[in-house]
Amino acid sequence: MRKKLSIILAVLLAFSLAACQSGKAPAEQAIKAAEEAYNAAKGEAVKYVPEQAKAVEDALMAAKDSFEKKDYKAATSAATDVAAKAKELGAAAAAKKAELTKGWEDLSSGMPQMLDSIKSRVDMLSKSKKLPKDLDKEKFEGAKSGLVEVTAMWDAANSAFKEGNLADALAKGTTVKDKAAEIMSTLGIQPQQAAPK
Repeated sequence: MRKKLSIILAVLLAFSLAACQSGKAPAEQAIKAAEEAYNAAKGEAVKYVPEQAKAVEDALMAAKDSFEKKDYKAATSAATDVAAKAKELGAAAAAKKAELTKGWEDLSSGMPQMLDSIKSRVDMLSKSKKLPKDLDKEKFEGAKSGLVEVTAMWDAANSAFKEGNLADALAKGTTVKDKAAEIMSTLGIQPQQAAPK
């Protein structure tokens, strides 16, 4: 009787282990698919929509955690959700990249003209024997050094754009635009003469 009981228990244990293991393969496949989907979108997403990328990565880690705890049903469900979110992530990154690129194009189309106007005015006033009555020597020297500063900043913004750091390029470019506008005001240059669209 004892032997029969231990055989029955061994069979029941084997069936329960098999039932637990039956969800393991689908969970592994779902996690693998989720990882592949996330990795495909990750490069651009981390650059352009980092908060969303972090949320998807956290969800993937949660799916793996469920798998480690042998909760294969939860792992499969979470991994399937991650795969869907990863596709959305790719679209969000592409949209943000397009938005930043458009912003950069709008900004950069007028900046060289703005900087050239400042440089021309500085050159003209440097050659002049007398500064205009609303511009003293100190303000003029400040405008000259400001021109050097914004030109260097504009070069840095262009470099950031060429390296693919669109958000950084746009932020730097916007700072240049604001500072250039201040210098133009100091020098008496009308903004409509040379302003980015």
